[in-house]
Amino acid sequence: MRAAQVMEYGGPEVLVPVDLADPVPGPDEVLIDVAYADTIFVETQVRSGWGREFFPVTPPYVPGGGVSGTVTALGESVASEWLGRRVTSLVQGSYASRALSPVSGLTAVPDTLDLLTAAALVHDGVTAAGLIDMTGVSKGDRVLILGASGGMGTLLIQLATARGAHVVAPARGAGKLSLVGQLGAASAVDLTPGDWLQEARRALGEAADVVLDGVGGELGTAAFALTADHGRFSAHGAPSGGFATVDAEEAKRRGIRLFGIQDVQFAAGDLARLTSYVHEEAAAGRLRTTVGEVVPLERASEAHALIEGRRVVGKVVLQM
Repeated sequence: MRAAQVMEYGGPEVLVPVDLADPVPGPDEVLIDVAYADTIFVETQVRSGWGREFFPVTPPYVPGGGVSGTVTALGESVASEWLGRRVTSLVQGSYASRALSPVSGLTAVPDTLDLLTAAALVHDGVTAAGLIDMTGVSKGDRVLILGASGGMGTLLIQLATARGAHVVAPARGAGKLSLVGQLGAASAVDLTPGDWLQEARRALGEAADVVLDGVGGELGTAAFALTADHGRFSAHGAPSGGFATVDAEEAKRRGIRLFGIQDVQFAAGDLARLTSYVHEEAAAGRLRTTVGEVVPLERASEAHALIEGRRVVGKVVLQM
């Protein structure tokens, strides 16, 4: 099979196409012919050598974790009904033309949903839906979304709006500001000027009931000040190089509930439920994915360069 492998820690150029042996499904496993592989920002950080305490991978390795495709072989004791099914799954090493998955990790893709859209939902759709549930977003909530124009942020806008929330979405550049407005944000706040916090505060009506921070770093830390007393603050993203630094004692004093990356590590049952939910919402036209670039597997290094350059609106997806 063809795959893209990280040969050493470094820039995008260390991600190169290779030939590897086809995997063989063991008991309770299936083989997926991969159509598309999802990409997420943290994969570029791990490739560069960041976060080894959280992601203990050693080059050479095949990165990636989410695929859409078709089941083409079954391991022992797997029901024959899976053969030929279109599925998504979280796997080890998804930047490859074939992948193994435990049958328990499969989610069937509805007939009316294309595999590109399904791949774009593997990580971001599940995490976005889980965050909305976890933070209890409800009608009338004022919700601030950092990273709003990215793959997950664009989904968070739609899911929060569907619950009747008033969404404020900071973004950079006319294209990204236009997109978040089209997706339902009540206010699109330009991050470029130095007074974005003041503009966001006005748009929120002084404070946010829920802050969904998919950026981290200085932006995320600054956004904590916009959280209302007894609000909810989720620091689940770190593409800036680190998670938001939050004063836990201040949060306790103000009655703010804190959530972090550990809270979006869902159990198998929740993964299945959330995946089926976002599939159904997308198939029904109620949830729109934003795929900015589809890049062939052979040019996976270009995909990482696009992600790191932050010029792409929405997701970058690899095509096999």
